[in-house]
Amino acid sequence: MPGWLSGVGVGLVLPVALAAGWELAVASGLAGGRLMPPPSRIFATLVDLSGSGELARHITATVWRVLVGFAIGVVAGTAAGALAGYSAIVRRLVDPTLQGLRAIPSIAWVPLFILWLGIFEESKIALIAVGVFFPVYLGVMAAIASVDRKIVEVGRVFRLSGPALVRRILLPAILPSYVVALRSGLGLGWMFVVAAEFMGASEGLGYLLVDGQQLGKPDQIVAAILVFAVLGKLTDALLAAATAPFLRWQDTVETAR
Repeated sequence: MPGWLSGVGVGLVLPVALAAGWELAVASGLAGGRLMPPPSRIFATLVDLSGSGELARHITATVWRVLVGFAIGVVAGTAAGALAGYSAIVRRLVDPTLQGLRAIPSIAWVPLFILWLGIFEESKIALIAVGVFFPVYLGVMAAIASVDRKIVEVGRVFRLSGPALVRRILLPAILPSYVVALRSGLGLGWMFVVAAEFMGASEGLGYLLVDGQQLGKPDQIVAAILVFAVLGKLTDALLAAATAPFLRWQDTVETAR
């Protein structure tokens, strides 16, 4: 059995066991299951939503927002982090302000973005991009600033040109931290899309959450949450798989297993 497949199987043990336990608790009368529906009801809700085409429509809208916001946040965060990490002057100038902005809760941006951009797609994507920007910026800046000076000096001893120094020394040195920053940014993108879709959205998984709350449908709420979890894990796994070939040179404990 491939290693990744066995890893998936092991990872499913806990959620499957919890779901089976809750199903048995509701079926035996130990729990009511009104506010926290059993997995059978959640599965039936997902089947209904899928059969009507609603689930695909809401997933498509949410995934598109996350991908566009993620792309914008990554580009901006990488550029700002590279400048701040490379230049001490830029870091002292912009980092305190960005660190202050990073502490602002996601929901606090909502009224401002609605005022600036309206309640349409622009404000939602901007909010997601803000969520992605900060972990990418912080990861890139910290990675560049922490590159071992001796390694750079060795490259200069061998008279590497500027582009060669970046390609052969700086990029490999920061790439592992950059991948972690990308994965952190993607995770926050999925968190921020919920707040984004509270801004007058008519479609998206966040809309399903609001609709379920307003109509008293806990099964729909939990179903949307589970879809969020699956999509978040799936996109994180795809990002990890896409970046893995660039990290094959690493000799770590994980690669030795």
